[in-house]
Amino acid sequence: MSVPSHRSGIPDHGRVPKYYAVKALILGEIAQLGVGASLPPERDLATHYGVARSTVRQAISELVIEGRLAAHRGRGTFVAEPKLIHPLSLASYTEALRAMGHEPSRLVITAEEVPADDDLAAALEIEPGAPVVHLERVLRADGEPLGLESTHLPAARFPTLLDGLDPSGSLYRYMQDELGVVWSEATERIETALASPREALLLQTNPALPMLLMLRISRDPSGTPIERVRSLYRGDRIGFEAHLTAKH
Repeated sequence: MSVPSHRSGIPDHGRVPKYYAVKALILGEIAQLGVGASLPPERDLATHYGVARSTVRQAISELVIEGRLAAHRGRGTFVAEPKLIHPLSLASYTEALRAMGHEPSRLVITAEEVPADDDLAAALEIEPGAPVVHLERVLRADGEPLGLESTHLPAARFPTLLDGLDPSGSLYRYMQDELGVVWSEATERIETALASPREALLLQTNPALPMLLMLRISRDPSGTPIERVRSLYRGDRIGFEAHLTAKH
């Protein structure tokens, strides 16, 4: 087995773990095979590269985590579609995906009114125990689950929300067009996380795969919180992009 000639990710001393060298070689094969093509079995790859199957398995596992390969139990491993890159903005999920040529949809898990706990009340600047509207939805692109979004809004401000909203549609569009809501700013934090068994089941993914956790509080022009949103996204299928400008 020859180590790839490029040195990206290779330490200065030039020694790399075998799995990393195999990973680089498989990346070359991915480029040749194209999206949707089946990767040769681990046994064949191990023989071809002259390494143990466990070495090939580790290389493939990392490529699955990175979203370059997709593993399907009982069917094999396939070259994955490129990740969907979503812009970080206050725009609607629906509008953002359609602008990228994808068809958005949502699977409604929860649409209910619940009392705010202390943390939620602090985030929304309401009294603990005050009613809030809770929407939990699986976000999909072209039918594929990408994220699980949990949104809380103060019920006193939006008392008719659950009566008029189609929860499978765009919340932002409804609130803007029907309720006259204006979004002014948002604070958003992004972390890595692992999905719970329930979340992994809803997202049709492996609980061991890393996720992108996004926590957002949106405000109106007066600075009053509109919503608190917790979104869990599949790190193997979606990435995020922000446009930054310098202040002078």
